[in-house]
This record gives sequence, structure tokens and C-alpha cells, in this order.
Amino acid sequence: MTQPQLRHLNCLDATGLHRMAYWEWAGPTADAPVLVCVHGLSRQGRDFDALARAMSSHYRVICPDVVGRGQSDWLRQPAGYQVPGYVADMVALLARLDVPQVDWVGTSMGGLIGLGLAALPRPDGVPSPIRRLVLNDVGPAIRFEALQRIGTYLGKAPRFASVAEGAAYLRGISAGFGPHSDEEWLALSTPMFAADGDEWRLHYDPAIALPFAAITPELVAAGEAALWAAYDQLRCPTLLIRGADSDLLTAETARAMTQRGPHARLVELPGVGHAPTLIHDDQVSIVREFLSP
Repeated sequence: MTQPQLRHLNCLDATGLHRMAYWEWAGPTADAPVLVCVHGLSRQGRDFDALARAMSSHYRVICPDVVGRGQSDWLRQPAGYQVPGYVADMVALLARLDVPQVDWVGTSMGGLIGLGLAALPRPDGVPSPIRRLVLNDVGPAIRFEALQRIGTYLGKAPRFASVAEGAAYLRGISAGFGPHSDEEWLALSTPMFAADGDEWRLHYDPAIALPFAAITPELVAAGEAALWAAYDQLRCPTLLIRGADSDLLTAETARAMTQRGPHARLVELPGVGHAPTLIHDDQVSIVREFLSP
């Protein structure tokens, strides 16, 4: 399958219902195992097109647009743009998919959503909804300086005369993604824009920046303690991919993640920061090898 189908489901929030979009790549059979791929803070589900094409020879691949992004609705209350709400939406998504377990690839925010989902308490004998977990350049400890860097552009609402102009803007703020050809970058960038009259705007609700802007070093420290507690509850095999130049996930945190909780397997990618895009063959192979049954 060369292109995914766009689907929607209703999810509940504090004010009522919102629709979450997801992109579905059909697997080789109707009962193929499911792989869920969830994007980073200001991205969207089409980030995983290259990975999904590669993995759809074995998996049915599901790539949500987290609420407030892509083809999903914008929330009426921006305070809802936080990980617990996203986890609740993913519980609804798994109910829609009607499968006992999924494998999960989460980039940055998408990894935290997967971590939160995999760590949810369950009755004795009930397996985790996540069979295998891939955390792409994220962990329980997140450097506040990296959050400040992201805050310099998150929620801004620039307008562009063309997608190519917008892609050049994104390239300027995305050096951590590593080297990409012009063709690769345009493919990654095109789904990031929505037409607005004669101009193009970024695909996400600028209000996703409001809860983010309220983060303080004290809140980061408190969140870190909670995330480590969740990480230590994980029992599923876990792969940690780290950009060797990442400013968000330190080498020290990555090493600690190999020594506690699920004792993640660590792979570091030279010449890449935050966050690897998982579109190149070597990165796809790392994911495929880990997820192979």
C-alpha cells in the first residue's frame, strides 16, 4: 500500500467530544499485528510515511494525528493539550482497533504517550496494551533548556507564500533532525501545512503552546519523578533510540534507562540530534529488527 486511508474517531474531553484523525496503512492480511506510530509535539502522523510503508509488509500501521494537530480537531480548552489527555485518546483508539496488544513507536511526545499508556495499572493477569515499545529520543528526564529552545518557535503562527517557503522555515528550526536531501525534506514538510486562502499556515493549533509555556524548572523536576516511576513499571521490551547530539535526552539519562525499569536496549545515532525522523534505511532497520517477532 503506497498511501494510507484517513479515518476518524470520537474522543472525550472536559468540554465534550472531539474527533481524532488517524492514518491507516493496511497490512498484508486482515488479522496482521498492529503497529501504532505517534509523532512529536508539533508534528503529525504523516511523519511516519516511510516507516509505515516499510513496516506494512508485516503490520497494519496506525499513525494518529494527536488532537490539535494535522486532520484532528482543535480543543476548545487549550489546557487539555497535555499527555494524560492524549493517553485517554489513545485508549479510545485501541478500543476502535479491537486488538489485544499493539507495538508502539513514539517520537518525543509520542514516546511519552506510549510510556504513559504502557504504565497504566491493570488487574492481575491482564497484559499491557503495548507488546513492544520504541522510545525515539525521549525519556523520563527532559532537559529544561531543550524545552526552552522548542518554546522559541512553538505556537507562533507564521504565514507562507508556498509550501516550499514553509519547508525552508521548518528546516531552519529542525537542525536536530539530521541531514536530509531536499526531496526527503519536502516529503516530510508538505503535510505540515494547511492552505489558508492564498497562503499556507502550520497544521497545528497555536494554542498547544499555552500549557507548554507554563512549564517551569520546578514542574519539570516534579514531572521527572512521576515519569521515572512510570518507567520503572514497564515490563514490555523497550528500545531507546537516541540522537547522539540530542539536547533533550542526555546520554546520562539514556544510560540510566538501560539499567532500570525495562532495561531498554539503547541505540545511538551519530550526527543526529532531537529527534531522528526514522525515514532512512538504517533507522528503519533498527526499528524493524527490534519489532520482529
